[in-house]
Amino acid sequence: MKFFKRKPKEYRATSLSELTWQRFKKEKEGMISLGFILFVIVVAILGYLITPDHSPYCNHQQLEIALRSPGFSVQLLQVNPGHDVPKVGPLRKMLFGQPEPYQTIPIREYEVRGDTLHACLFEQSDWVAYPLSDLADQPVVSRKFLLGTDRYGRDVLSQLMMGTRVSLAVGFLSIFIALVIGIAVGAIAGYYRGKVDDVLTFIINVVWSIPTLLLVIAISFALGKGFWQIFIAIGLTMWVDIARVVRGQFISLREQDFVESGRALGYSNGRIIFKHILPNITGTIIVIAASNFSSAILMEAGLSFLGLGVQPPMPSWGMMMKENYAYIVLDKAYLAIVPGIAIMLLVLSFMLIGNALRNAMDVRS
Repeated sequence: MKFFKRKPKEYRATSLSELTWQRFKKEKEGMISLGFILFVIVVAILGYLITPDHSPYCNHQQLEIALRSPGFSVQLLQVNPGHDVPKVGPLRKMLFGQPEPYQTIPIREYEVRGDTLHACLFEQSDWVAYPLSDLADQPVVSRKFLLGTDRYGRDVLSQLMMGTRVSLAVGFLSIFIALVIGIAVGAIAGYYRGKVDDVLTFIINVVWSIPTLLLVIAISFALGKGFWQIFIAIGLTMWVDIARVVRGQFISLREQDFVESGRALGYSNGRIIFKHILPNITGTIIVIAASNFSSAILMEAGLSFLGLGVQPPMPSWGMMMKENYAYIVLDKAYLAIVPGIAIMLLVLSFMLIGNALRNAMDVRS
């Protein structure tokens, strides 16, 4: 009888980031939210490459088919525009769109007689003749609008997909500005204390006392309306939360033994702040940044709804709600409900991400 020795089980040290990721994966809501956010990011990056309407700002208007229900299909006659339409490369198309190569005319039916195409215009009884030489190589195409059309005949799905760029861009850029200002002010106030802390705390309390929405509106009026102005305005108002949290963390950590050891070894204040204290509060900053991200999305949607955010023809979820809120009491309520649901899902995803990160980084559990 032979005895086999069991090989000793191999152990390896698990880093803090790996342990956090392992605990985060156990949060089902967080993983689902992360998947949804990644999907939205992919849609925002690909942009015009995947939208049904490839025109800049997805602003191809056809009043003949305005306010059509979801699933609406129509035949489009493609007519040469009479001038050369520049073709753009894939990268430029992804970023800025592709001008429509043909003029499209909605029709009900058509027939070809010799070198002439006779078409019955949409919702009309008149037949119009077009020489085949004036039409595209494929004169008639079929188009389906999965989410219908708005009052200008634009594709609602394309507008909704491109609205992800505004929400994510405003969220990322405004949070970046808020993090830079908030971490700098909070770190200086919490580390140096004394008169520096008194002055900075007074500034924080003054900004904190002003209603956020009113402050954003005031900054928007000062900077002007537009895409770049809106994320600057939001970023300049959201740093207060971060500064208060960072200041409190620095006050509690500056008296720890590892900080005192750094001072005894002659380390500079900058090295102690950036290499010793700041890495210990990274988890807290990430959690509050995820929470503020959702607030930034809501604020952008609210400002766009009020007409102070991004301006037409740039698509935005808040702008879509502003243009279609009157249809809520009519039979086209989905025009305002769909972008509202998109805002709700994205905000909820970031809130759940923040809760999952908080649970994963909680050392007490």
